[in-house]
Amino acid sequence: MKEAVITRPAHGSSLLERAAAAYDLSPAGRRPTPVVTPDREAPPPAVNDDDDTFLAIPEALRVPVGQELPEAFFTGIEPSDVATIDRGMLAENGMIVPGAPVGPLAEEFRLLKRQLLITRERIAQGPTPDKARTVLICSARPEDGKTFCAVNLALSMAAERDTDVLLVDADVAKPDVMKRLGLDDGPGLLDALADTRIDVETLVRETDIAGLSVLPAGTGTATDTELLASARTRAVIARLLDSNPRRIVIFDSPPALAASPAAVLAMLVGQTMLIVRADRTPESELREAVGLLDGCEHIALALNAVSFVAGGHRFGSYYGAGD
Repeated sequence: MKEAVITRPAHGSSLLERAAAAYDLSPAGRRPTPVVTPDREAPPPAVNDDDDTFLAIPEALRVPVGQELPEAFFTGIEPSDVATIDRGMLAENGMIVPGAPVGPLAEEFRLLKRQLLITRERIAQGPTPDKARTVLICSARPEDGKTFCAVNLALSMAAERDTDVLLVDADVAKPDVMKRLGLDDGPGLLDALADTRIDVETLVRETDIAGLSVLPAGTGTATDTELLASARTRAVIARLLDSNPRRIVIFDSPPALAASPAAVLAMLVGQTMLIVRADRTPESELREAVGLLDGCEHIALALNAVSFVAGGHRFGSYYGAGD
């Protein structure tokens, strides 16, 4: 079993630190769309009415020489649909709301993402740099809050100036990411794995939150683990990374002790964050989960659902959130 290594931040006591103190596990990118804007001040080229190529131009775009070309000529293809995240639902579920005042939750996830970004740079300098931009969010058992943490981490990381985030719902047995964001399900990861004719990038949904896109789990199947373990999965992940050099891919996986895909996905990513439910996750189950995720070289722990002492001087009091 590999040792779970946690880097301590310079200040404060983060969820990672509290998890490290509670459990001793020592060994026994959205691709930017290029926009080409023609110089409207330049004189239009001469048009030969006898040229057959002119007849192929749609009627709406045929204009006499010297007149300004219609807007459709410059825009070309209509922009793709952008999914609208339900901010009200985020607030009701106690999640980070983009654009809202900074509070304790946002600060906690700032600390978590900083550790992941530091580890990303370390992996990028190692023997498997292609894995540096992939993160698996997992838990030992259900109801530990892994999807809650995966969504909040993606929302927080999307706020980074130099980073785009793709949140993939890889909990293929019980997908929940789209529901948490107030979005409809649809074709996704499993469909791209099952059919090599599907370009997975066409299934990625851009959202109205800058820097955030999502990929649904897709159509359920009884062979989900076998699909994830196939060579096709590596090709799909490579496609997602190559589509946007700024992109970090976050996978929300099933619980490690409840479903086998978690162990398979752990072998494909650069780092894993294992969500630990405070006062609930037994150390024995945590050790067993770490053993199953051993295919990932970098495993960190995040302590979830921590009860703060009333009146404690943590992030909320500093940002004016009061008691």
